[in-house]
Amino acid sequence: MLKYAVKRVLLAILTVLIIAAITFFAMNAIPGGPFDSEKATDPTTKATLEKRFNLNEPIGEQFVLYIRNALRGDFGISLKTGRDITTTIMESFGISATLGGSAIALAILFGLGFGCLAALKRNRIADRLIIFFTTLFVAVPPFILATLLLLVFCLKLGWFDVWAAGGASYALPIISLAMYPMSYITRLTKSSMLEVLGQDYIRTARAKGVNEAKVIAKHALRNALIPVITYVGPMTAYTLTGSMVVETVFTIGGLGAKFVTGINNRDYPMIMATTIFLAVLMVVMTLLSDLLYKVVDPKIDFS
Repeated sequence: MLKYAVKRVLLAILTVLIIAAITFFAMNAIPGGPFDSEKATDPTTKATLEKRFNLNEPIGEQFVLYIRNALRGDFGISLKTGRDITTTIMESFGISATLGGSAIALAILFGLGFGCLAALKRNRIADRLIIFFTTLFVAVPPFILATLLLLVFCLKLGWFDVWAAGGASYALPIISLAMYPMSYITRLTKSSMLEVLGQDYIRTARAKGVNEAKVIAKHALRNALIPVITYVGPMTAYTLTGSMVVETVFTIGGLGAKFVTGINNRDYPMIMATTIFLAVLMVVMTLLSDLLYKVVDPKIDFS
């Protein structure tokens, strides 16, 4: 298992470097620059700014300099605000992690519960209702759901403020972020549970008089979790960093909103740092989900 983990870590480092390279060169391939939109920027001032941020160097040299500084933990400063990028990301990620962590917990809890219920009540009214609503929420993009929730519960009914730091105002963004992964987990759990419930060892356990709750929780659900774990890893990374559009809809100053602002302003250091942060989080969560297979099913061999 250690050998497998080392190989995955090395592959993860390569993956992050490739993502960083693609982002960097694609970003610089777009015509124009970060200071072109500034009002009354004379050529001398523009040249001075570009020299300060090494934008006057060849593209390849810029990339090498950036990676060298990033490996030392220096992601630079924002071209627009002048703030340290690392500080900005940590502050923004705190908000996104609060929303994302709550959404993940909600999605896993209700997704597993509804999935088990749909499998146990197959072809009954409960199963049909669950499948109908999960299909609906899988089909509806989170930003559409966020807009509808904002319109109905904030503007029409007035039950929530459009946005206020903390408190009940977190409810609608959390629901918007949670509904898609919850629906997907529900469908994965149902299909996996149906397959497991037909296995011989489940019939044997029931024939021996094992309590039905124990059969479901210990034998069926545990063996049905592997497809769910595969999805939960990347989903956790995505949700923790916050949906860019959902945060923009609710005017939340999370990491997703900062990333969108960075793209609009062509703030190269912010775009690069956010992309690398998301890529690292993604590969780490994927690695952890792979290692969890061994915990759920000790028979899995990584060699």
